[in-house]
Amino acid sequence: MSIRMKLGVTLVTLSFAGAAFAQAPAVKPSRIRGEIVSVDGDVMKVHRRSGDTVSIDVKPDVGVNAVKAMQLSDIKPGSYVGTAATTGTDGKLTATEVVVFPESARGTGEGHYAWDLSPNSSMTNANVDTVVEGTSGRDLKLSYKGGTNVVTVPANVPVVTFTPATRTDLMPGKKVFVVATPASQGTFVAQRVVVEKNGVAPPM
Repeated sequence: MSIRMKLGVTLVTLSFAGAAFAQAPAVKPSRIRGEIVSVDGDVMKVHRRSGDTVSIDVKPDVGVNAVKAMQLSDIKPGSYVGTAATTGTDGKLTATEVVVFPESARGTGEGHYAWDLSPNSSMTNANVDTVVEGTSGRDLKLSYKGGTNVVTVPANVPVVTFTPATRTDLMPGKKVFVVATPASQGTFVAQRVVVEKNGVAPPM
């Protein structure tokens, strides 16, 4: 990969990561998860998991990324991750997905806050201090500005990192995760798009 391409990937990843994982700004963007129905010019229709279909304006300058699978063993002390998790009745966090950020994106969206992947879901973007083998997977001790927590990552939980994609990857039938701004009823303007590629769907 050329230096120019590496720089481009880094900038796209940083831009997407900031939009997707940072805590909500004054005008909260929508997170759209679903399957592409059609792409006509700049308009992409997505059938959301909630059952409805929405139109998303994907302007030419909007960053498009994909994710590639990693192994749970790839998460090491010192890694910077974003993990969605649910809180059990015992108050413990169990991961439902983990994104390993490139080093250039360290610090993106740092913190622990509510997330909308599933009921009672949270997002923690933090440094991995320790990794401990547990009975239910691996326990990650995470630290971020203002706090720490421990997240158990079961062996079957998706672990991914960002990889380049283009608009040509936006095809009907592909799963997508889109950060978008509501425009009018049923329509949105995309800020960033993560699309399924090589059989790996965005888990966030």
